[in-house]
Amino acid sequence: MRRNSLSLSIMVPMSTNLPLNQILVGDCVELLATLPAASINLIFADPPYNLQLRNELRRPNNTRVRGVQEAWDRFDDFAAYDEFTRSWLAACCRVLKPNGTIWVIGSYHNIHRVGAILQDLNYWLLNSVVWIKTNPTPNFRGVRFTNAHETLLWAQKEKGAPYTFNHHAMKALNDGKQMRSDWLLPVSFGAERLRTNGEAAHPTQKPEALLYRVLLASSHPGDVVLDPFFGTGTTGAVAKRLHRNWIGIEREKSYTKLARRRIDEIEPVSYEPELFDPAEPRQQERIPFGHLLEAGLLEPGQRLYFGENGKASARVLADGSLKLNGFRGSIHQVAKELLGAPANGWQHWYYVDPDGGRRRSIDSLRQILREGMKADARTKD
Repeated sequence: MRRNSLSLSIMVPMSTNLPLNQILVGDCVELLATLPAASINLIFADPPYNLQLRNELRRPNNTRVRGVQEAWDRFDDFAAYDEFTRSWLAACCRVLKPNGTIWVIGSYHNIHRVGAILQDLNYWLLNSVVWIKTNPTPNFRGVRFTNAHETLLWAQKEKGAPYTFNHHAMKALNDGKQMRSDWLLPVSFGAERLRTNGEAAHPTQKPEALLYRVLLASSHPGDVVLDPFFGTGTTGAVAKRLHRNWIGIEREKSYTKLARRRIDEIEPVSYEPELFDPAEPRQQERIPFGHLLEAGLLEPGQRLYFGENGKASARVLADGSLKLNGFRGSIHQVAKELLGAPANGWQHWYYVDPDGGRRRSIDSLRQILREGMKADARTKD
């Protein structure tokens, strides 16, 4: 099996026992048992919906609707479906890291049963997200409302454990507004929809836009994302684009061939931290301003300027405070004094770079310290 180049461009997890960026062919419960415990950062699962369809769906013009008629979506009864659901969710729980999370998507046919079993297995629900389809399939018989949404349940393995949520990335993706739990997105269509002999290759292929949002929200570059019902590889395709490692499990060989071809054709943009790492202030190491002095990045007596082009300036004191026209305080307090309102000093104070004579934000010095701390941590690992 040909492997993609993802692991060459970003840091690969320490575990060498993971089949990174590969599709495992077979039963998900059996294959999950072969993976190391507590080794996966994020799981996205799109299990069979147990639609229990017995007849073909037809449009008013008598053409057939591509519904879910496959054998993998059929179960003898609810008890059989519940047993299947409990088995794969328990297997997922074993491989998730203590701070890992899982997303499960479903329709009204199955999502309530899945949610109950999630809670029975001691997953802790974080959110219920509604994917509202902009282009749903109509109810051609006119006997029910058009089914225009699906539900995603987002849960963590251990209640209270720290977990990844890139709040600021989601806010930026939503034009600066906090992301809500109702996502308005179209179903897969056009060139994105994989087809075989003119028909949709998979009846429930999920749109890449949906997985883009899931992965961007709840993982970091280099994380391992597992999909136990890989289908035609949407999770792997988006993971490759976003520089996440992925593992797919799929028992239908026809789907795995399509997924491999699809993912192999993707050429992601070269990894750069500035492009792909989420800017999450709450997740970054807190560094007091005085540490810049201790590290020799600034010197006592050095002058800082308020704004990139501002005229006001203050002198740095040996204890990490600033002095401006007789007022002495922290970088935040002096900034507040100038603005007349609460201020984050890291965003307002600039130093003069001795090499080029240009003003640069003191926050760039803080990032130098953070990168050094990350490098030290990796060395210790």
